[in-house]
Amino acid sequence: MLDSLASGLDALTSAASASLVQGSLLPDWLNPNVFLQNSPLGPAIVFVVVAIIFAETGLLVGFFLPGDSMLFTAGMLMATGAIQFPLWLALLLFVVAAIIGNQCGYLIGRKAGPAIFNRPDSKLFKAEHVDKAQAFFEKHGGKALILARFVPIVRTFVPVISGVARMDARRFFVYNVIGGVAWAGLVTLLGVWLGQIPWVGKNIDLIFIAIVLISVVPIGLELLKARRASKQDSEPTA
Repeated sequence: MLDSLASGLDALTSAASASLVQGSLLPDWLNPNVFLQNSPLGPAIVFVVVAIIFAETGLLVGFFLPGDSMLFTAGMLMATGAIQFPLWLALLLFVVAAIIGNQCGYLIGRKAGPAIFNRPDSKLFKAEHVDKAQAFFEKHGGKALILARFVPIVRTFVPVISGVARMDARRFFVYNVIGGVAWAGLVTLLGVWLGQIPWVGKNIDLIFIAIVLISVVPIGLELLKARRASKQDSEPTA
């Protein structure tokens, strides 16, 4: 039952890793090192980062935005004084944007999901996929939501899938808050603490590839267990 969902998440995680490897190829308007430093907007650039975080976590079209790098670089530049903005206020804004973004993604999936998945001629969106996603999130929802925050592209689609699968709204909100605080808060603070080290500042892409790999391992283990359980359930009993 979970093979299709697992394959989808596998593909997303693979795409996420590839996007980070190609991070140095980002255009200047998406490259945090260029975009945030010496910005003509001054401290107001923090609000642009807030908008990017919201778009990446809440709008499907924002899946390509480099939220991790933006948070890390913003923290680094605030720590060094290149961005004159209160760190505590920036942390609050980033966390709130991440939480509200995921809630929007959940609502999009919950409202638009039935119309999409109820189409009998749809080859990509099938009703049985909703059942599989629902079963997956009922069992692994909390861990999946929190870990997905640290995986680019995946964090954009997981809230939508949660909404489509009708994950309990209160349960989603609780894990959304935990994940939002953990992701936006920790990544920004990592930028503050580690960004002042010259080697770290020059190798941000490598730092986030490592973070993605560490985050993907538990998700991969859960998917492997789900696949094994699915195969065992499908095997005929003697």
